[in-house]
Parts: sequence; C-alpha cells; structure tokens
Amino acid sequence: MTTSTATRDFVEVSEDLSGSPLWNPDLAPTPLSRRTWSTYHIAALWIGMAVVITTYTLASGLMQQGMSWWQAMLTILLGNTIVLVPMILNAHAGTKYGVSFPVLCRASFGVKGANIPAMLRAIVACGWFGIQTWIGALALHTLFAAAWPTWGSLPGNIWIAFAIFWIVQVAIIIRGLEGIKILEAWSAPLLLSGGVLLLGWAILRGGGLGHILSESTRLQTAEVPFWQLFPAALTANVGYWATLSLNIPDFTRYARSQRSQALGQVFGLPTTMTLFAFIGVAVTSATIVLFGEAIWDPIALIARIGSPAVIIFGALIVMVAQLTTNMAANVVSPANDFSSLSPRRISYVTGGLITAVIGIVMMPWKLYADAAAYIFTWLIGYSSLMGAIGGILIADYWVLRGRELSLADLFKVNGRYGYSNGVNPRAVIALVVSILPVVPGFIRAATTPGGQVADPTFLDTLYTYAWFVTFSLSFAIYLAIMPRQRT
Repeated sequence: MTTSTATRDFVEVSEDLSGSPLWNPDLAPTPLSRRTWSTYHIAALWIGMAVVITTYTLASGLMQQGMSWWQAMLTILLGNTIVLVPMILNAHAGTKYGVSFPVLCRASFGVKGANIPAMLRAIVACGWFGIQTWIGALALHTLFAAAWPTWGSLPGNIWIAFAIFWIVQVAIIIRGLEGIKILEAWSAPLLLSGGVLLLGWAILRGGGLGHILSESTRLQTAEVPFWQLFPAALTANVGYWATLSLNIPDFTRYARSQRSQALGQVFGLPTTMTLFAFIGVAVTSATIVLFGEAIWDPIALIARIGSPAVIIFGALIVMVAQLTTNMAANVVSPANDFSSLSPRRISYVTGGLITAVIGIVMMPWKLYADAAAYIFTWLIGYSSLMGAIGGILIADYWVLRGRELSLADLFKVNGRYGYSNGVNPRAVIALVVSILPVVPGFIRAATTPGGQVADPTFLDTLYTYAWFVTFSLSFAIYLAIMPRQRT
C-alpha cells in the first residue's frame, strides 16, 4: 500500500486485486485520475438532492402537527446540522481510500458480514426510490394534462406517467455514475432559480413576506406543545438524511480532497434544506391569501397559477428535482450494495436496475399517502437502523483504527477483515442489541393510525429518539466488545 505523493488525503493500493471474488470495476478503489469532484460538485450534489418535493413539504408535516413556521425551520436546521457530523466523518474514508460504502463496511463487519448493513441501507433506498418516482409521475401527469387536453380522459393516465418516469430513470441508470455527476452539476442552478422564482411569486402576489408568514398560523391544524413534538420531529429530520450519512463514501470517493468534501457538504446540505423548506412554508402561506386554502403540493399549485406554458415549465422543474434526488440519493447506494452481494455477477448498472424494480414492489403510493405516518413511522423507523450502523462505522474507523485501513485487505477473503468466516460477530451483536430497545415503540407506531401513540409509554418515548438511541448504543457497545485494531 502506497500513499500518493500528491496529497496526504489519498491512499492507493499497489497490488493487483482484480482476481479477488470481492472485486469488480465498480467496487474497486477509485484511481487518482477519477478523483475530480470539487467543492462545487459536492455542493451541487446536495443542492440537487435537497431541492425536492419531500423537502418542500417537510415543514408542512411539522406544522400540521402543531408547530409554528419558525419552530419547524429551527427543527429542520438543527436536524440537518446534527446529521452533517456523521456525514463528514463517514465521508473521510471514502475520500482517503477511494472506497464505497459497502467496501468500507468490510473493515468493521467483515468482508461477508458487510452485506448486512449494505442490504439494510439498500432496502430503505428502494423505498425512497419508489416514493420519489411516484411524486415525479404526478408532476409528469400534470404536465401532460396541461399540454394535452384529452390526457385526463385517458384510462390509467397516472400509471402511464409512472411508467414513463420510471423508464427515464432506468435510462439514466444505464449511463452510470458519470451521467449523475453531469446531471447534478447542470441542474443545481436551475433548481435554485426555480425555487427563488416561486418564492418571489409568493411575496409579490401574497402582499409581502411579513403578511404571508402571519398567515402561516392558519397552517397549524393541531394544538400540541412544541416540546412534545420536538423530539420526534428532530429525529425525523436527522433520519431524513441518515441514509446518506452512511453511504456518503459512494460520492466522496471521487472528491479532490478532504477539504472539498467537507466544505461542499457544509455549504450544500443544511443551508439548502432549510431554505427550500422555508420556500415551501412561504409559498403555501401565500396560497391561503390568494386562494383561501392551503395548497401544500407544489404540483397542484403549479396547475392553479399559470398558463399551460407556465404549468409545463414548472412541472419540468419538479421532474428535474425528482430525477436529481432519485439518481444520487436512491440509486448509487443500493446499486453498489447489491453489487457487493456478488461482485462477479452484479455490476453497478444491474444493481441499479434491481433497485428500480424493488422500488415499485414496495408500493410507494402507500408509503407517501399519510404525512404523519410518513414522518413518525417511515422516517423515524428506518433512522433506527441507520443510526445503529453509523455508530459502528464511526467507532471502528475513527476510534479503534485511527483512520488507518489496509486497503488491499478490504478485497481479500482471508485477509485481516476476514474475521470468522467473513463475519465480525461483535459488529453484528452491537447492531442487534442497539436496535432492540426501539423495536416495541416502532411496532406501536406502525400499528397506530398516523403513527402517533395517544398515551406514550417509556418505550414509545424512547422510539421518538430512535436515531440518537441506536447510534449511541452501537457506538458504545462496539467499543466495549471490540479490541483496538492496528488497521
């Protein structure tokens, strides 16, 4: 193993690993020649992923539960600032060693055991892929209805739109990761411009920013004390990107330096999430002034505010937003994760196609149907899994190994990460034990309409802090039972 003479940020492997059953061209460490992503590319990646309808409506779910607009904004900002910490920490290994998330997991879980966290992450991504595809299909449906008057009478029109949008994404998947880099770089300015234009429309037509924000109090459809809502709301906002806090090495393996990946994420994540959620609140408040009702769905709003040309332009921006988020957040990781199951048989493209199929099977129209269940069951529920995995990865890489890995051994069946038949039982124990305390609360939330339990017990309260609980427990348990490692 040799360190690049160009910068201490990079480590390269000197031996040929292509004969390993754990290797394929997509999982192989990124060569220096392909580590070209600048601060702008990383920031653009986050802008492309954050500017999406689920971000636009994120504050609405909190306000419908009883928060004010500024309380919702504060919660969103705090949640994204918190999740930024494990995001940057896990990104470090990707940049230094040029490895993806499932390969990094081999150091702590073992070369075979790494498939456990990889599959947990992949299934969550498939669910998100389906949700974003469904929303994109709704935008396409709106576009067709504006451009083609007879579209509305066409039998099964929404399902046709869903199929078309799904096929477009499959075409992008086939082009590989470079196509995603280009898509994100070009779309980021367009998405930001579209959001600013929508905010400008709201301010001008709604009588000024102060007036429309005063109307936001009418968006609160419940009277629940802030501190009663805050724990679950904060956990949901951490959970929103808890998935990416694990697989961020899938992208930072292409970064030019640690500085590029860190600054790109700082500039791109919390700022964009908070700004776009604020746009959602401001614009929706303006709809109360203009239409006498709150229109949370930007697709429905676009259909109300303009000519066919405006509707088509707005729907195109929405579809681009869905594409950029889905391709980066919900395809790259599961594609790599499925590939790691059988590197010799499953390529990145094949893994991406598997993701696209499972995303349909998970019936995303049901996952996204109820805003409260979406927050209290979907976001918080999977955050418990992501927190448990994240705690183990950070404890292993930053504490036990001091950021030092044997890059070559990550691709060796009988190397130092082989453990017991390829599985590190200590990591599995830490994972399972850390999740157990929040399982009863999850079951109660999943079986309660809307996900909110009327008379919460201690275990229900524990579940509202799911990510924090599982992250802390797995971090502590792993350090307690795992001996310190040389690399």
